[in-house]
Amino acid sequence: MVVGDASLDIDLLVIGAGPGGYVAAIRAAQLGQSVLIVDKEAWGGVCLNRGCIPSKALISAAHTYEHAQHADSMGISVENVKVDFAKVQAWKNSIVAKQTGGVSGLLKGNKVQMFQGEAMFINEHEARVFNDAEAPRYRFKNCIIATGSRPIELKAFPFGGRIISSTEALNLPEIPKSMVVIGGGYIGVELGQTYAKFGTKVTVLEGSDHVLPGFEKEFTKLVARNLDKVGVEVHTEAMAQSCTKTDNDVTVTFTVKDEEKQVTADYVLVTVGRRPNTDGELGLDLIGLKMTDRGLIEVDNQGRTSIPHIFAIGDIVPGMALAHKASYEAKVAAEVIAGHNSVVDYKAIPAVVFSDPEIAGVGLSETEAKEKGINVAVGKFPYAANGRANSLNAGQGFVKLVADKETGTLLGGQIVGPEASNLIGEIALGVEMGANLEDIALTIHAHPTLTEMIMDAAEGALGHPIHVLGGK
Repeated sequence: MVVGDASLDIDLLVIGAGPGGYVAAIRAAQLGQSVLIVDKEAWGGVCLNRGCIPSKALISAAHTYEHAQHADSMGISVENVKVDFAKVQAWKNSIVAKQTGGVSGLLKGNKVQMFQGEAMFINEHEARVFNDAEAPRYRFKNCIIATGSRPIELKAFPFGGRIISSTEALNLPEIPKSMVVIGGGYIGVELGQTYAKFGTKVTVLEGSDHVLPGFEKEFTKLVARNLDKVGVEVHTEAMAQSCTKTDNDVTVTFTVKDEEKQVTADYVLVTVGRRPNTDGELGLDLIGLKMTDRGLIEVDNQGRTSIPHIFAIGDIVPGMALAHKASYEAKVAAEVIAGHNSVVDYKAIPAVVFSDPEIAGVGLSETEAKEKGINVAVGKFPYAANGRANSLNAGQGFVKLVADKETGTLLGGQIVGPEASNLIGEIALGVEMGANLEDIALTIHAHPTLTEMIMDAAEGALGHPIHVLGGK
C-alpha cells in the first residue's frame, strides 16, 4: 500500500468489522462496489469476540453442567461432575476463533480489501487508515461507519483489577467464589446466572422494581424464580453508591429504599449499558456529522447521515443495540449506496435474553398495543401442555400472541421458556408478513414440536383452543 500524501481510490470505506460492518462490506461487494473495511481488532467485532458468541458458549457450558447434576428425574445419575474452567475457556475461545475465521474468509471470498488498524477522517471524502506499520490515505465515494459500542463505566466503579466489564467477565481464568453484578439487565442476568450455575455466589443490584426491566413482569418472574434456585441474591430498587478495594476483594456499598447495605465479593461486574464508539480519534467532529446528546449519529430511514454519502449503522445510531439490527441496517445502507431504493423498517426486530428460562419478544406487547388504542385478541399457551416440552423436561414457560381483534392481524408475540430464542423466528416472520391468527392456526405444525405452541396460542386467541380448556 502507498504511504504518504497520495490518495488511493475506493468506492466504499467501511469502518468497523462487527455484524454491521462486515455484512455491509460483503453486501456492497456483491453489488459491484470496491470495498475497504477497517477494524483495529479481530474480525467480527464485539459480538463475535467479546459479546454474543463467547457469552452464549459459557451459558451453554453452564447449562450442561447444571443438567448433568440434576438429571435424576429422568432416571439418570451422574457422579463426581466437575468443571475444568480452563478447558471451558479454551473451548469457548475455539468457537470464537472459528467464527472470526469464518468472517475473514467471507470478506476475502467477496474480494473485500481488509485493513487491520484504525481510521480517521481527513475530510468528507478522505480518511487515513493506520497501524504500527503503515498509514495509507483513501479517497472514498461513500462511507459506512459501524464502530459499535463499549460498556459504560461508572465513576464510582472504574474498570480495573477486580471491577470488571462483560469483556473481562467472559475471560476470567477461574470461577470466582463470589461476584456482585451492578445492573440486572440482559447482560447482568445472563452472566450472573451463568456463574451462579458454575458455583459462584452472585448478588445482583438492579435499580428498577424487577430484573430485565425491558420486559413485562409476567415474563421476568420465571427468570427471577430460577435466579433464586441457583442462589442468586437479587436486590431491586437498589443503587450502588461506592466501593472499597483490596487485592483480594471488593466491598460494595448500596442503598435499597434509603437503607444502606454492604456486600463483599471477589469481583464486581458492572453491566449498566453500553456507550456508542463515536468519540476518540475517528474525527467525526472534524467533518461535522450531526449527532444526538447521547453521542449517537442521526440518520434517515436509509442509514444516511447529515453528510449524504456517509452512512451509519448499528449501536452508534438510535434504536436498540442489537447485532441483528446492525446487520439489517448494513444491508439496507449497502443497497442504497448501490442505487437501490431500500429503506429501514423496524416492524419486526426480535429481542432475546439468553437467561434461564430464555425470554424473547417481537412486535408489540399487549401493553404497547393497548397504549396505541388497539382492541387486542390475546392467546397464551403453556409449555406444560406441550408434549415435546414435557419430554424435554422443560415444562416451564408460555407463548403469548397479540393480535388486532377486529382484523386478526398479528401484532407481536412474546415467549418465556426453553428455546424461546429459536421459536421467536416464526412469530417475527408472521409480524413482518402481516399474517393473521388464522394463517398461523391453519399452518400444519409438526408433532411433537415446541413450535406447536405458537399454533395453539393462535387457536386460543381465535377462541377455539384445542389443547387447553377455556376461551380467549
